[in-house]
Amino acid sequence: QVQLAESGGGLVQAGGSLRLSCVASGRTFENHRMGWFRQAPGEDREFVAGISRSGAETRYADSVKDRFTISRENTKNTVYLEMNRLRLSDAGVYYCAAAPTIYDTVAISNLAYLTWGQGAQVTVSS
Repeated sequence: QVQLAESGGGLVQAGGSLRLSCVASGRTFENHRMGWFRQAPGEDREFVAGISRSGAETRYADSVKDRFTISRENTKNTVYLEMNRLRLSDAGVYYCAAAPTIYDTVAISNLAYLTWGQGAQVTVSS
């Protein structure tokens, strides 16, 4: 089972950009579908973006479509979340998640993921 570590969070002005990275330990990263979730204070954790094992399939929450891009480099055991045109409503703790699977598909439910990172804080100022 992989372990996950996010980085790249921080403070950014509305309209700005950030890139989050999530590095996985272990040798089986390419056998995992990956996802990014976020949680704002007082809110439930919500799906942001997901990517299949090979990277061929991606899915996004409607609120981030056309602004965020998820990608992965299996040779580096890393998944990325490029966030552009950030809004105040994008603020929160962003979590990377992984799930081993034999299928090259995306999962959008947090229940589908077994391993979670510690989270990266994203703060958006006006």
